[in-house]
Amino acid sequence: MDTKNSTYQAADTEWFSRCRFGIAVHWTAQSAPVSGEPLHFFDAVNAFDVEKFVDRVANTGADYLLFTSAHALQKLPAPCAAIDAILPGRASERDLMGELMSACNARGLHFLLYYNHSCNQGDDPEWEQACGYHGEDKNVFAENIYRIVAELGARYGENLKAWWFDSSYSVDPRGPHNSVTTDLKGFQFPWERFSAKAKTGAPERLVTFNAGDADHHRNFVYTSHQDYLAGEVNHLIDPPKARFGAHGLQEHRWVCLDNPGWVHSEQSTPLAAPRYSETEVLEYLQLAGAHGVPVSFNLDVDQSGAMNESSLEVLRVAGAKLNE
Repeated sequence: MDTKNSTYQAADTEWFSRCRFGIAVHWTAQSAPVSGEPLHFFDAVNAFDVEKFVDRVANTGADYLLFTSAHALQKLPAPCAAIDAILPGRASERDLMGELMSACNARGLHFLLYYNHSCNQGDDPEWEQACGYHGEDKNVFAENIYRIVAELGARYGENLKAWWFDSSYSVDPRGPHNSVTTDLKGFQFPWERFSAKAKTGAPERLVTFNAGDADHHRNFVYTSHQDYLAGEVNHLIDPPKARFGAHGLQEHRWVCLDNPGWVHSEQSTPLAAPRYSETEVLEYLQLAGAHGVPVSFNLDVDQSGAMNESSLEVLRVAGAKLNE
């Protein structure tokens, strides 16, 4: 673990510990429609009905939305000059993420943002080359990623309550999972600087770096310069036993409620059905909530922004019973 600067003060996670659950979605450039021909990504961005989507999230009783900005492909549903400077044509004109934040604010929902640098075993080879992942000087790559998150952080300010950064294991081989596919030549990814850049515009913004799924989030962190645990468990397992876990960090769980593949990427296929009953979800939330640990439920979402009504109903019922 990176512990060079022991003076780091973790942000206050009290607001996060008071959240019972949130809805997370992997709505990305790979999202496909349930029926019909897929739209070009930027056309899909322009067609996205923000109010309808956020109403569905709010009606479950969720406390926050965790939205995916970029995943396997570095294509962002928002303007980004830093991305344009690296590879033009990868950022939209419409600020869909900003509109989602505003809609969430209007309904009393927090907004968290997932970001992936998209340098993962050739998922986006054009981007890997352009951003410097395979370049001789890996500092160029790191600076490019910094500029992206700093620009977004400055734009959204306090409306962006937390980052969830993925694929740490593709830039740092030290963790339990190693998917680095470039010659690092001894380069150590500068997590401290990344964390500082991620807080641009809001010093109290929460930051976490994912080290992998299952129990890996408990056992390893890349740096002490983060504020909560990524908590990717995928399944309804590993209920928390305390608010603070490994390294004294705020606990969190991220579970796939329906589609364990995260992204609805298969065209002309129905949205995945919930894998767990209202009772199972309620019991898990009661265990987590007793310790002040929020649970993010990833829901299958198609290119239109539609989610499975049965999955939403599971959360509506469980959420209502939490209040009884």
